[in-house]
Amino acid sequence: MGRQLVPLTLDNLPDLPKRCRACVFWELDPVSGEAAAKTGRPDLEKEAWISAVLLEWGSCGRVVRVDEAPVGFVLYAPPAYVPRSFAFPTSPVSPDAVLLMTAWLAPGFQGQGLGRVIVQTVAKDLLRRGVKAIEAFGDARWKEPSCLLPAEHLLAVGFKTVRSHPRYPRLRLELRSTVSWREDMERALDQLLGAVQKEPALRPL
Repeated sequence: MGRQLVPLTLDNLPDLPKRCRACVFWELDPVSGEAAAKTGRPDLEKEAWISAVLLEWGSCGRVVRVDEAPVGFVLYAPPAYVPRSFAFPTSPVSPDAVLLMTAWLAPGFQGQGLGRVIVQTVAKDLLRRGVKAIEAFGDARWKEPSCLLPAEHLLAVGFKTVRSHPRYPRLRLELRSTVSWREDMERALDQLLGAVQKEPALRPL
């Protein structure tokens, strides 16, 4: 079974589930998000957001493929690009961190270690770009797929709580603590993912 995590671009945006392509929970502030939903074209707002982040900051997501079929994705970006990140009771995200916005795996591919591989792949990308940490807003009462990740899952893959809350704790993964095992991680990723697609040659730095 061949596994790949390829950079998210406008070309492979259709690989995301339809409901996720039309969701701007993270990309817009609550008021703008509601307005976009009323216009009936939030998918255009999503495209515009991804395009802007790619041009100004670089890769902001990965598509998970198994035997060439898309089975999941992850989105991440600096908090300045994520208006919703300022609306949580545990905001703001630390200035030295990138926000892990959301991730999703098809039900048939959950429980196979791909969730951990997703986090490791994001960590690998951000380490290469000089980022110090990843933060995320977890859902401590998570029961079904949503725009927020289960706090329990984030803790299981190495995140630590930096600001507690009964519903929306903010969690952090220190990337400098992963430097010592970076080479081992990369070897493991190569084995797990097979031939990982390289970053686009002209990706902005």
